Amino acid sequence: MSTLQTITSTSIIFLLTGVPGLEGFHTWISISFCFLYVTALSGNNLILFAIVTQPSLHEPMYYFLPMLSTTDLGLSISTLVTMLGIFWFNVREISFNACLSQMFFIQLFTVMESSVLLAMAFDHFVAITNPLRYTSVLTDLKIAQIGVAIITRLTITLIPMVLLLNRLSYHMLHHSYCFHPDVMKLSCTDTRINSVVGMTALITTAGVDSIFIVLSYILIIKTVLSIASPEERKKAFSTCISHIGAVAVFYIPLISLSFVHRFGKQAPPYLHTLIASAYLPISPVMNPIIYSVKTKQIRQIVLKVLHSSTAKN
Repeated sequence: MSTLQTITSTSIIFLLTGVPGLEGFHTWISISFCFLYVTALSGNNLILFAIVTQPSLHEPMYYFLPMLSTTDLGLSISTLVTMLGIFWFNVREISFNACLSQMFFIQLFTVMESSVLLAMAFDHFVAITNPLRYTSVLTDLKIAQIGVAIITRLTITLIPMVLLLNRLSYHMLHHSYCFHPDVMKLSCTDTRINSVVGMTALITTAGVDSIFIVLSYILIIKTVLSIASPEERKKAFSTCISHIGAVAVFYIPLISLSFVHRFGKQAPPYLHTLIASAYLPISPVMNPIIYSVKTKQIRQIVLKVLHSSTAKN
């Protein structure tokens, strides 16, 4: 949680206070969050290591996976210092500029993950509906262009949303980390422009991405059902399971947090804080597990690294 009472952005200081009502359990809460962050950082680094060192994974179908792991690492690092600093070292102060930077990177990596999941849905769509043209459609140049397009779209949509916060003055802010809706909602000045820009950014990024992901899978399912052989259907569906899992662990916590903020006003304050704090690490923790379980080459590399580490110890 953070509390703020000031007028101008240059003198704003956020005071971090942890989870209200559960101060006696901060040690146990810190252990849980530490475990999540260690799992997320080590898991995604192992995925990147596997992709780099395994020649069989140097194929178009695996090019988006390093993007996803890099995004998950960025999302974890964006909140790691402030969240664990509260519980371990009682580091309570954060300046407005630092808060603004954290807010930008949280938004950046959250929407970037949505964009990468959309790109992966397109990848599966091409691989299943038109496998003969897969390598000619998803060339190295095309994948690089998709990556540049993702970064460009995020920058154009997110920078105005964050910079507009400088024009506001604030009364009191309550949240476990710096997040745009909470900063904007508790401003004591007119936030209509910020609301419009923020909603536009959300709709044109995660909103549009989710719609196209659903449409991609509708077309994928239609194509797979037209396949005569049950074995081929099973094989086609199995290639999508990892991506479906990644989409689920990203969007379900995000939607749940939105519902809690909108409809859970009578819920205890600590419930909002715990859900808001937990939803960010879920995707970075689960994605490496999902892809390690479902991808044989990655699983072999991960097991080899873990076995080597155990042998050395």
